[in-house]
Amino acid sequence: MHYTKKAIEEMDRIQKIKFMNSVSGIKPANLIGTNSNTGQTNLAIFSSVFHLGSDPALLGFITRPTGEVPRHTLENIKETKAYTINHVSSSFVKQAHYTSAKLDSNQSEFKACGLTEEYIADFKAPFVRESAIKMGMQFKQAIDIELNGTILVIGEIQHLIIPDAAVTKDEDIDLSKVNVACISGLNTYYSLKKINRFPYARPNEIPDFKK
Repeated sequence: MHYTKKAIEEMDRIQKIKFMNSVSGIKPANLIGTNSNTGQTNLAIFSSVFHLGSDPALLGFITRPTGEVPRHTLENIKETKAYTINHVSSSFVKQAHYTSAKLDSNQSEFKACGLTEEYIADFKAPFVRESAIKMGMQFKQAIDIELNGTILVIGEIQHLIIPDAAVTKDEDIDLSKVNVACISGLNTYYSLKKINRFPYARPNEIPDFKK
């Protein structure tokens, strides 16, 4: 199939949402945990978390515009300046998916979806106990994306929790060791399998692919 810009624009709304959320490929599945100033916790699944830099250690994610639909995650982050990013594992992918339901602000997705709040000293936001890899984040900046009204949220890693078994002797992180789940589109999930590992690419070490 070949879809032109015109054909994409004329797609059924739901088809367009599914297609456009799938074409960029498999994306990481993460749960973002927050807490309001009044102690109301919130948990939401995101497929838009990405690396922004290593020094300082920055991660970004995209959230939809605020407006008629409340964005509890963004509201809590701006209130408390703290949030967590928790990898979704295949063992609880169903519970993670249903955190996308639009609950009232006085309801916690942790409780509704059977996931467990976990805290560390001197950090306000809740981690997901069931997650193997989790990060405690400090909010740094929110940038409005004028083209579609979405918001880029940037945070710095304050705490990084990884099982020893997932850290290789070369100090890589082997995500396959903790059964990380990935997302395509809005509601399709995949497991992760390690294919190979290659050395850092240097110009004088590129193999002869013509052989």
